[in-house]
Amino acid sequence: MAPRFLTLADVTEVLNISAAQAYALVRSGELPAIQIGGRLQWRVESSELERYIERMYAQTRARIETEHDVDEGAQR
Repeated sequence: MAPRFLTLADVTEVLNISAAQAYALVRSGELPAIQIGGRLQWRVESSELERYIERMYAQTRARIETEHDVDEGAQR
C-alpha cells in the first residue's frame, strides 16, 4: 500500500524537480501540504500530488490549444 503522506524529498523524486522547486510549490499553496512535528516538516498527501499533476496536465493542454489556435490564426 502506498503511503498517504509524502515528504518533499518524495515529491522531488516523483516530479523530477529540485528541493527548492518543491518547497516553492508548497509555500505558494500551489501544491497543498501540511506541516507536522516539532520541526514543522512538510508533508504532501498522495492524493493532493495526483490532483496537482492532473491540474498541470490540464493547464498544459489548454496552453497548447491556445498556442495552436493563435498559430492557425496567424497563418490565415
